[in-house]
Amino acid sequence: MAKEKIFISTAIPYVNAKPHIGHAFEMIQTDVLARYLRMADNDVFFLTGSDENSLKNVLSAKKEGISTQELVARNAKDFKDLAKALGASNKDFIRTTEDRHIRGAEKLWSACKKDIYQKEYEGLYCVGCEDFYKEKDLTPEGLCPEHRTKPQVVKEKNYFFKLSNYQKQLHDLVTKDEIKIIPETRKHEVLKFIEAGLDDFSISRSVERAENWGIKVPGDDSQIMYVWFDALSNYITALGYADDDAKFKAYWQQGYSVHDIGKGILRFHAIYWPAMLLSAGVKPPNEVFVHGYLTVNGQKMSKSLGNVVDPMEMIQKYGADALRYFLMSNITPFEDGYFSEAKLKDSYSELGNNLGNLVMRIAKIAQKDGLQKIKLPKEASAVSSSGNLVIRYGAIKERYFEIFNDNRRLDEMLQHVWKFYIEANQLVDKDEPWKKNKEEKEIIISAQCFALVYGAGLLTPFIPETSKKIFEMLGVKEPETFADLEKIKEITFDFDKIKPLFPRLEK
Repeated sequence: MAKEKIFISTAIPYVNAKPHIGHAFEMIQTDVLARYLRMADNDVFFLTGSDENSLKNVLSAKKEGISTQELVARNAKDFKDLAKALGASNKDFIRTTEDRHIRGAEKLWSACKKDIYQKEYEGLYCVGCEDFYKEKDLTPEGLCPEHRTKPQVVKEKNYFFKLSNYQKQLHDLVTKDEIKIIPETRKHEVLKFIEAGLDDFSISRSVERAENWGIKVPGDDSQIMYVWFDALSNYITALGYADDDAKFKAYWQQGYSVHDIGKGILRFHAIYWPAMLLSAGVKPPNEVFVHGYLTVNGQKMSKSLGNVVDPMEMIQKYGADALRYFLMSNITPFEDGYFSEAKLKDSYSELGNNLGNLVMRIAKIAQKDGLQKIKLPKEASAVSSSGNLVIRYGAIKERYFEIFNDNRRLDEMLQHVWKFYIEANQLVDKDEPWKKNKEEKEIIISAQCFALVYGAGLLTPFIPETSKKIFEMLGVKEPETFADLEKIKEITFDFDKIKPLFPRLEK
């Protein structure tokens, strides 16, 4: 049976500044989803990238006294480096200044031609959002609700997209979960917006207002494509939409597509983007997975508010897996979460005290008694309390898959596995293998190795580098799928590779 082809993406961030911890959160979360889906034996194409055609990038470059091209190239590299430092398993990184993207965006515009028209327009424009607002949508003080800045009054002749033509079709697709929006609360939010009536939206800017930066409208050099019309197309331009590539057909048209995005850009991904695709005769996305923001003192973490945390600094101090573990276990996927370095430090200690400690304890006991090759138990043993770990794993595994399929609560999945390791540690203390004879000791070590192997398999999407080290220490091939994990029946300790997974931090 052929593997299901799944496309999954982060949103592509503006590159007017270096990445912050909020970008790391989305990157990690998308990577967890991608790794889980691969282990579930799917063919997954994970995409991330950089949005480089925004006016925000032009203004930031001016402020620094460098060219826009220099700024976007430098900052795009920072985002690419962050993905690598986090251990992200993305297959591609798309820059919207690349030729493949420009040609794809132009093709999409031309494909939507029947729904594009020109008119004079006056509105309130937020540069931070790259979007127009109605007065009723502003704060009582007349500010952008997202950036808390006063919008500009803009009047010019632009091209518009007939979003109103797709109101009923979009409503039906979202209602029937053909465009599945997770969580349900965000689905209701989208339906409410659609039911209030969809207005056509501007999809171009004058060359003057765009400061001659961005993709020109096909056939009209006086206009630049609206950054969202251009940026949203990255999801298919990276797959070769411009050339009708086989990847585009396989992963998008015939596969299952997922966008992992922040709540602030839900409307663009669940309404504007599907409408554009419908107009162009392209399949809309299958799923939009919507997360909250990371906050500091109750405020969204953002470059414009100046309250950012540098994720590279956190990785250098604590390692990528510690950051991944903290963000995935402490923050609910669908709600705002609070970032604290003190909490991250506590999470690092938690990793060392539970998982790291368990690996070292079991390995040292095995090495001392020459128990190098261990057969894993097939069933629970009455000889030791640790034997119950075989039964416990069955329940843990079942719930782990159930949570993913039911509601994608990644934090609950990780916490569930973590309880398994806490229990395993407690059972070592209860069984006291160091007091047992060699035969009894081997039974206990066998059950604990079972927990290490099978628990590491479930942890792989979350903390992949740590799981890989555990498999290496236990002398087994790293499983590519959950089915491969179930085939592991014995381990052979590689005592030369036994070392602390989470060394003590310097004070």
